[in-house]
Amino acid sequence: MERRDIEIFLTLAEELHFGRTAERLHVSTARVSQTIKALERRVGAPLFERTSRRVTPTPIGRRLEEDLRPADEQIRAAIARAIAAGRGLDGVLRVGFVGTALGQFVLEVATTFQERHPGCRVQIRESHYSDGVGLLLSDEIDGLVAAADVGHVRELEQSPVLLREQPSLAVSARHPFARLESVTIEDLARAKVLRPRGIPDNLDEATVPRTTPSGRVIERGPDFGTVQEMLALVGAGQGVFPVPTHASRYDARPDVTYVPVVDGTALEWRLIWRAAGQTSRIRAFAEAAQDFVAARGNPLLEG
Repeated sequence: MERRDIEIFLTLAEELHFGRTAERLHVSTARVSQTIKALERRVGAPLFERTSRRVTPTPIGRRLEEDLRPADEQIRAAIARAIAAGRGLDGVLRVGFVGTALGQFVLEVATTFQERHPGCRVQIRESHYSDGVGLLLSDEIDGLVAAADVGHVRELEQSPVLLREQPSLAVSARHPFARLESVTIEDLARAKVLRPRGIPDNLDEATVPRTTPSGRVIERGPDFGTVQEMLALVGAGQGVFPVPTHASRYDARPDVTYVPVVDGTALEWRLIWRAAGQTSRIRAFAEAAQDFVAARGNPLLEG
């Protein structure tokens, strides 16, 4: 049996539909039918029962599938390992993330990545606001998922936008804003906005501008280095801070309320890596992340 014949047989045994099998394998329905008929002639017995409404495997067909599928999976895994080794995709990939929920996202992408490249293991590491891109530049991690656009930074490369969310404003549950259905950038002039440590001014201003649209100065409050520090300061009424929409699910606290910012700039997450440290592994992880999002959307907003 040719490798392609086995693939057609196993796919039909899974789909139980000639048209869907052809579509999935990018071949014609006639090719699927001809292949199955040729296999049946070789076996000397029907492998599938066909009616106008359904396709079901015969006992012989079912046994053939049970015998072939483990071997097929072994062959696929062997080929994947060989390709990974040939492309330098074995080893360890260290991926950092910023924000409470992003660890879950990175782990889900890692599952997709490791299914494709079983010889490469993904290690995750939480990076704090105060770290900035320092862990990347010091080669402590290979890639970082963060809400930052570093296209202007010569030392860094980045993927296309992976996740995009409108911001909410984290405020103390006792703050007057907590009673509003939404706020605007103009409202930020009426509160102190916390400032993250370690963030370059241009990235900070992309989230919190210096002035409101009418020109009023936005006063900055205490600084913070981690998500938990930020939430503690907000809960204590020492300032407010724009956060992603998913924070209301992943960072729920009785002393903090999240209010949508109706005209805020969307937060955009990308995978970032050092230009000098670009490898087949990091490019493959970026591709897996894009494919995961294309199939799932933003998993942080589900539920």
